[in-house]
Amino acid sequence: MLKKIPKLLSPELVRILMEMGHGDELVLADANYPGHSLHSKVLRYDGIGIPQLLDAILELLPLDHYASHQAAFMSVVAGDPTEPVIWSTYEAILAKHDEDATIEYEERFDFYNRSKQSYAIIVTGEEALYGNVILKKGVIKGS
Repeated sequence: MLKKIPKLLSPELVRILMEMGHGDELVLADANYPGHSLHSKVLRYDGIGIPQLLDAILELLPLDHYASHQAAFMSVVAGDPTEPVIWSTYEAILAKHDEDATIEYEERFDFYNRSKQSYAIIVTGEEALYGNVILKKGVIKGS
């Protein structure tokens, strides 16, 4: 155990966060996400919802303010009546850790393609539809 690292974060996930460089992206995927068919680096967090994991990750991960958006959500497919209420939860968590963070919305297959280019995919037990998030890692500014 180490001080100040959220207990929810496994050693594997902390290692991934540390390995990531500026501009690398991390996908937090819901339980329905085809993570293993999109990427070779997949961590499983079955039974854990994305809000708890997002909050823990953002304790450590700086977001990229050189990019136009620091996070991305998967857009609702045209014709689907789903209203992703979880998005407001994600927005609140992002704002808690970075009040200037902005979000973009990616069409489903564009989101999948972007996931293929990510550093890693974390497949969770999140059951909320359209509960997927991409985070873009930034830098820690020195003094």
